[in-house]
Amino acid sequence: MAPLVPEIIGNEFNFVIALLIGVAFGYTLEQAGFSSTKKLVGLFYGYDFTVLRVFFTAGVTAMIGVLLLAHFGLLDIRLIYVNPTFLWSALVGGAIMGAGFIIGGFCPGTSVCAASIGKLDGWAFIFGSLIGILAFAEFYPILEPIYLGKAMGPVRIDVFFGLSPVAWAFILTAIAILAFYGTTWVEYRVRKKQLKFSPLTMRRTYLVSVVPFVFILLAVVIPSRNDRIQKQVADKKEQGKCVFKEISADKLADELVNNYYKVNLIDVRTKEEFESGHLPLAINIPLSEFLDRKYEDYFKQKHKTNIFYSNDSATHKEACLTAQFVGKSNNLILKETADDFERIIFHAQKPEPLAGKEAYEEYLFRSGAARKLTELQTAFENLNKPVIKEVIKATGGCS
Repeated sequence: MAPLVPEIIGNEFNFVIALLIGVAFGYTLEQAGFSSTKKLVGLFYGYDFTVLRVFFTAGVTAMIGVLLLAHFGLLDIRLIYVNPTFLWSALVGGAIMGAGFIIGGFCPGTSVCAASIGKLDGWAFIFGSLIGILAFAEFYPILEPIYLGKAMGPVRIDVFFGLSPVAWAFILTAIAILAFYGTTWVEYRVRKKQLKFSPLTMRRTYLVSVVPFVFILLAVVIPSRNDRIQKQVADKKEQGKCVFKEISADKLADELVNNYYKVNLIDVRTKEEFESGHLPLAINIPLSEFLDRKYEDYFKQKHKTNIFYSNDSATHKEACLTAQFVGKSNNLILKETADDFERIIFHAQKPEPLAGKEAYEEYLFRSGAARKLTELQTAFENLNKPVIKEVIKATGGCS
């Protein structure tokens, strides 16, 4: 449930949902016959491929669900944890587990399923698994080179082969359907039965085979969330409807000094430009990353105003427009550029002796704002620094 926590599902309620899902999963396994060693090992002897069909169906269903949720912007796929690949341990461990599956008739999950309904062979398998875990821990120094060998990181098959997620979904779904038909033929051959289906059964089978491809096609035919927003931003008519509310350098300086907690000052330049120098109290969200879900919270805040700036008015106008399509917060743009703000506030020119009172007051405001902004920036930077503890040697005793 991680991608839905904590925005949609609370941290505490997440454990309740996990418990309910676990119970439902165990019940489904038992009802599918996965507490029976005879049914489970049928995969290896060719007379029962229920295990392959169930897990292939679950995998394809989850894959298509994640693909569509990510396509329509309901799921941030980057929040889904991908196990890092250690090739040698995966191969050796897979071979050991496969051999144990054939010999014992259970995998770790199905052994718990069998044990939960009181089967002694399930309990025996769990006990053997615990012995294996303890043995692995005891001999880990010897096994470590194999365990950590050929580390490849979090590998995704589509990325590894240079395929798009949609292309890989088509390929895996086709493999699954071919496997279903092929294993059905093998089952009938092993059982020495004639493979014959009624016309109604065949029509239902073809219909079920087509359904997953239809769902995958939705990700091809229907524009994604990001595509829709980009099209709206690029549409000149939509740009004409957008009213850009501007804020001057002096007004922004005043807001930052007196109401900094009500403002999100957003630098939309690249990370390199931001790090080379930026306005005080600013955060960096490059325009190219505006559609990342991790930034949505900034664009949907009701109690803060987003103020965008860059060194190009067209750039922060586009950022303001994009933020309006992504969220519903108040959005303003800096009337001047970042360099202009620096020149106006931090390099304010002292007026001539004969200048009027207004010019002198303007200079005092700008120089004072520059000093206060520098102090605020320093204070916020110090908040993120670790506290340095000074060790003082205790003294005292009898004289």
